[in-house]
Amino acid sequence: MRNSVYPINKGINKPIEFKGLKAQYIWYLGGAVIGLLLLFTILYALGLHAFLCLGIILVTGGLLTRRIYRLSNTYGRYGMMKKVARRRVPAVVTSSGRALFLGKEIKQDA
Repeated sequence: MRNSVYPINKGINKPIEFKGLKAQYIWYLGGAVIGLLLLFTILYALGLHAFLCLGIILVTGGLLTRRIYRLSNTYGRYGMMKKVARRRVPAVVTSSGRALFLGKEIKQDA
């Protein structure tokens, strides 16, 4: 039997990646797999034929996997969080005076 040599500390300060999925998308795919397992058990318990349940799960699983990989490739490690945060930034900020820039307190109407 041949001895293997493994490099130590190969990925320090690199984001977690598994088969092309980055960071939080690994968890999303895991959640999708668990959700599909629950969906299969519910469909089977309702009396659907096992092959029909399997077909539904395979098609849905393929679509979910494709979507999650697309999100991972499009947004990367932090991109989706940045996109969600960008939606919360107002497009226009209006000011009715210069008091904000002069350091004076602004009186708020109650």
